[in-house]
Amino acid sequence: MDKSRGEEAGKAIEARMGRIKHKIMVMSGKGGVGKTTVAANLAFALGMAGLDVGLMDADIHGPDIPKILGIEDKRSEVRGNKIYLVQVTPRLKAISIGFLLPDRDSPVIWRGPMKMNAIRQFLTDVEWGELDYMVVDLPPGTGDEPLSVVQLIKKVDGGIIVTTPQDLALLDSRKAVNFSKLLKVPVIGIIENMSGFVCPYCGKDMNIFKYGGGEKAAVELDVPFLGRVPFDPKMVEAADSGTPFVLQKESKVGEAFEQIVKKVREFVEVK
Repeated sequence: MDKSRGEEAGKAIEARMGRIKHKIMVMSGKGGVGKTTVAANLAFALGMAGLDVGLMDADIHGPDIPKILGIEDKRSEVRGNKIYLVQVTPRLKAISIGFLLPDRDSPVIWRGPMKMNAIRQFLTDVEWGELDYMVVDLPPGTGDEPLSVVQLIKKVDGGIIVTTPQDLALLDSRKAVNFSKLLKVPVIGIIENMSGFVCPYCGKDMNIFKYGGGEKAAVELDVPFLGRVPFDPKMVEAADSGTPFVLQKESKVGEAFEQIVKKVREFVEVK
């Protein structure tokens, strides 16, 4: 991209992002920790609180947001050079490369520059409108996509790091925290996902993936600890059926996530 086009794109992004009050990134140091599930349920919960929310799926190769929200068959409307968000609920809209592919099984076989152009297009050509929150679901790791999102949006309110209690996941979550600090993105906090298993028969907790590692990492890295989300088979079923688990307020998972959302809002809105 030449300098003049780059400046034009930068101004377009600044204008669009200026209409969004708060921008949040959800990231993880490695895959398989439930980051996308957390991002989708966070966006859904903010919408349930009466806020206008836009959810951006920045995982170009693994766009799972359409599946988790139960809208795999929907497609974004494209008119001229404008792309329109898919309406999920009256308060929640989303964009994903999955909404622009011919069908759900189409692979995205792109190298880095094409992925970066897609993310830039999400920010310049998508009609975001006036929003209270933008939630960006990033792919695992600290590579091209997270770096591009930070550099293009510029004013990110903060990042949420999702991890599991295992030592390997915690090692990678520390890298994600340090990535945020190096790029001067405030760390909203760490979420310890799959923290204990809720027995479907007796309701008791069993620590099959260890326990407390996320909180320990938060203390060591001097960042907030947002809470633990237990592993619950109902949560898996909810994701597969496209039903956000935050709707299950009577469950331990729903209760834990409700407290996490409160902490996220306090951090972002008070700051």
